Amino acid sequence: MAVYSKFAIIGAGISGIAAAKQLAKYQPLVFEATNSLGGVWRHCSYKSTKLQTPRCDFEFSDYPWPERDNSSFPSHLEILDYLYSYATFFDLLKLVRFNSKVVEIRFVGDPETTDVVGKTGEYGSLLPGQPVWEVAVQTNQSETVQWYSFEFLVICTGKYGDVPKIPVFPHNKGPEIFEGKVLHTLDYSKLDKDAATKLLEGKKVVVIGYKKSAIDLAVECAEANQVCLLMALEQRRAVSKFIESYLVRKLPLQKYGLKPDHPFEEDYASCQMAILPEFFFSEADKGKILFKRASKWWFWEGGIEFEDNTRLEADVVVLATGYDGKKKLKAIIPEPFGSLIEFPSGMMPLYRGTINPLIPNMAFVGYLESVSNLHTAELRCKWLARLVDDQFKLPSVETMLEQTTKEMEIMKRTTRFYKRHCISTYSINHSDEICEEMGWESWRKKSWLAEAFSPYNSQDYEEEK
Repeated sequence: MAVYSKFAIIGAGISGIAAAKQLAKYQPLVFEATNSLGGVWRHCSYKSTKLQTPRCDFEFSDYPWPERDNSSFPSHLEILDYLYSYATFFDLLKLVRFNSKVVEIRFVGDPETTDVVGKTGEYGSLLPGQPVWEVAVQTNQSETVQWYSFEFLVICTGKYGDVPKIPVFPHNKGPEIFEGKVLHTLDYSKLDKDAATKLLEGKKVVVIGYKKSAIDLAVECAEANQVCLLMALEQRRAVSKFIESYLVRKLPLQKYGLKPDHPFEEDYASCQMAILPEFFFSEADKGKILFKRASKWWFWEGGIEFEDNTRLEADVVVLATGYDGKKKLKAIIPEPFGSLIEFPSGMMPLYRGTINPLIPNMAFVGYLESVSNLHTAELRCKWLARLVDDQFKLPSVETMLEQTTKEMEIMKRTTRFYKRHCISTYSINHSDEICEEMGWESWRKKSWLAEAFSPYNSQDYEEEK
């Protein structure tokens, strides 16, 4: 017989911990597939990985960082310490079941009352008093599974990690013919310091990618006393435009072929701004980081070949080509709901970044990006907790779909990379609307002067008394 509880939270990264804190009075079961909190900060980080903002911009509203005014960017280990300290302080670890992987989800709700597919009426009760979902959990990689039943699921497995996105290659031109070593950054992040050094040292290394993980890895490669080629894909450059004229003047972007060919706003609108590691350009000046742009490439026995028939020798090729978070979702969410996760545009219709109007009794936290993912995850979880407590009601399914469609159109107008589903261009308005729906004041500062001239941070969104 399935073990029954009202709430399940799947994933114990930042979003999962935020959800556990806000729903703690319901004693939710938090299923974490690994042996640690932290999500990507634990399982997809290198020794050099750091946050891209100061710590005061990445904190829970009711738990400030120690030395929060320290302007340095914390390392991934410091972030893990902060998350564990937060979870311990609020007694959340007792809710987490580690090494518990969700392998299947079944819909067991009443189709007459909870199936909203194709309907435009009310969303339905979030806590109907009977199970809506059954969840199969595999513990410690055992061959048997334990079934649980829940009224509501909160999915916090995230967009990154677990399922690497691997390029598709022409026939007989993939990794199988390469005589060297091919791995994804997900595999690299699992190596300890000695294994990583052994992999890179004395080798011809090519890093395929242009985002933060590729840039960090290129520096680690250079610091291992090895020349590394950083290969940017899709006609993009390795760094973002930020105050374009200033950067072009202050940084050697032209020198290394890194000057972007699209407006800075597009990177900001798609949450792709990357803070370069401290020694990035100094290593490039030494000739230890080389750069190449290519839209089409494949393997040959000795390395990488390009569409102009030039070849590059390599011993190690690291694919910093991202992750497929939606594939991870579709692997466990049953039909017809799996096909409703995203629209044909490739974007997820999430009202307030949380509720898919077409999927009953399920919330998604951590799938819409912003310039401060911890802040938006916490605020959405506060909103969700009050929604569950019946402090306000959801609008009709039709109204929610209209709202999400409107937001998607904004993303499409502001960046060609809209499928990343980033709300940075309207994040303040997004937070304002969430506050108003909860019955909070949308102006969070203590004075109109601060409201006009001071940037918002998480502490502005503390609980209202």
